[in-house]
Amino acid sequence: MFNKKHTTLIAMLFSCTACQHIAITPHQHQLSKNNAKSWLAGDHHIHSIYSVKWDKSVEPPSPIFAGDAHYSAAMNAQMAQHHGLSWMVTTDHGGPNHSKLNLEHAYPALLASRQALPQIIQFYGMELDTPGAKHSSLIIPHSHQESTQLFELEQQYARNEVYPADPSRDTETRMLEALATMKQQENQPIVIVNHPGRTATDLGKYTKVTPTELRNWHDTAPMVAIGMEGSPGHQASAINADGSQNISGLRGGYKAFPTMGGFDQMTAKLGGFWDSMLGEGRRWWITSSSDSHVHYTEGRTDFWPGEYAKTYIYSQKNYHDLLENLRAGHVFVTTGDLISELYVSVENISMDKNSLQNKQTKTAGIGDTLTVSHSNMVEVTIRFLDPETNNFHFENPRVNRVDLIVGEVGKKHHDKSVDSNPSTKVIKRFDQHDWQKNGKYKTMTYQFNHVSDDFYLRVRGTNTDELEPEKDPSGEDPWADLWFYSNPIFIDVSQ
Repeated sequence: MFNKKHTTLIAMLFSCTACQHIAITPHQHQLSKNNAKSWLAGDHHIHSIYSVKWDKSVEPPSPIFAGDAHYSAAMNAQMAQHHGLSWMVTTDHGGPNHSKLNLEHAYPALLASRQALPQIIQFYGMELDTPGAKHSSLIIPHSHQESTQLFELEQQYARNEVYPADPSRDTETRMLEALATMKQQENQPIVIVNHPGRTATDLGKYTKVTPTELRNWHDTAPMVAIGMEGSPGHQASAINADGSQNISGLRGGYKAFPTMGGFDQMTAKLGGFWDSMLGEGRRWWITSSSDSHVHYTEGRTDFWPGEYAKTYIYSQKNYHDLLENLRAGHVFVTTGDLISELYVSVENISMDKNSLQNKQTKTAGIGDTLTVSHSNMVEVTIRFLDPETNNFHFENPRVNRVDLIVGEVGKKHHDKSVDSNPSTKVIKRFDQHDWQKNGKYKTMTYQFNHVSDDFYLRVRGTNTDELEPEKDPSGEDPWADLWFYSNPIFIDVSQ
């Protein structure tokens, strides 16, 4: 049953079998193509009834619809819209011959949902049972070939597609073959590693998903394997169906080593794995998701899409632009609607030798690269919107602090297992005394004088007093521990 805040949202759901022949319309493909760019919230990791369980009393096992996830694509889209999303991706789990189930059932259901809710951009994809690893969001570009593109990729490379299981399909080599295939496709998909540190046994003790593996993925197809979930789903695990606290609930289902401020250790640890990737100059981005299967009010561990976590892409509202700006890292993530807009602008100020009044500037934003001359000055401007509205917990959280983080950029490591960047540091912590109010925005600046070496910078913020995100204890209220993270900006210094 829904709790009282959802009772007004019950609406007609759409049968996937009744709409199997709905085609992609030009309107859907070109949706808002000419709109100006803005921050568009979305979720790339959502399950529908075609994330099934399997009846193993027969051979091959037969699917049990709604066995794992309970909601239709249309219901997910409806709830995504209610919770402020502009885009989403349906990512059902695989299994024996699931490629056929996707093609014949899940895809027609997605087409029906697109027609029912055209205002929500709805990408086709799956949660790939990743060879040699665990799970990844596989996002297919919107085209007339999207159904066959996913069918062929799942049939050929999904770890659990064949029955009986074939160990040769569950190797890193197989995944590298898959990425090489995706790289050659006209419409290159996107692969985002889901909950990468969930199987880690301790801080920096990785098992199924390792730094070496992720570097190999990125080396093979850097425009396909673009990053990882910074903030994983299943964040409602400490909330009982009646809204009371579940003292044994672990955020994200991280049983061995917990999340940190609701974020995976691979992202949250300052100078950790993410910073080691950025320190090599890798364009390796982070996202957040709901991993929605069943809402916590119905006894599971999930929020609705957009209810708690949001991935914002700076984009026009159409399929192509959203995917390409995600690929380019024009992205920030937030939990609990702590902020709704974030602009990080880096400006290169080159002073004319003869006149301080004659200066030339270049700028870059989140996900971009700025090339500057040696010894020039770089000024960073951070501007964010802390909305004067309640989130979906009926609270209006306040940003308590914003951190500007920098790290050096050098050559790629010979040892691909490296998961640290000792140069990474918080160079400035801003609080309410350090920022100015400019209309509805809060603004702050920082200057780097006489830059000499390549570096990157990124921004994070929180409603807590924690200087660094701490390990999340069991039973923690996720609404009390909120963070946002920008993706990086790279500064290339020409000598």
